[in-house]
Amino acid sequence: MKTVSKPEVVAIDPLILAARVEDVLPAGLATQKRMFGGITFLVNGNMLCSASRTGLMVRVGAAAEDQVLASPFARPCLGAGRRMPGFIMVEPAGLATTADLKAWLAKARSYVEELPAKKTAPRKRSKRSKT
Repeated sequence: MKTVSKPEVVAIDPLILAARVEDVLPAGLATQKRMFGGITFLVNGNMLCSASRTGLMVRVGAAAEDQVLASPFARPCLGAGRRMPGFIMVEPAGLATTADLKAWLAKARSYVEELPAKKTAPRKRSKRSKT
């Protein structure tokens, strides 16, 4: 019986990757929020990418997903064990240079910047009693 091994997962520091993303994006383009176990960048309320310890989750849209998955270091994004259509995961080796990172962010921006802005929901008020 042949043994099948899982690919080695290389962990990286999501704070360092997020700082690199922040340096590459134009000032004021994206906001940051902790989501998906990492630091997520949002453009007009829509997720652009998320820096995590396993790489960069990038939103490219379902139409471009197959083409982008043909790129080296790209794999389907699995959220809670299920494939997330329109999202891909870029392994750390695919983010080695600033040019690599810029290329991935350009793919995400070309999709996300065409999406309508999300309306922000009003914050829920605390049910604490005032004393």
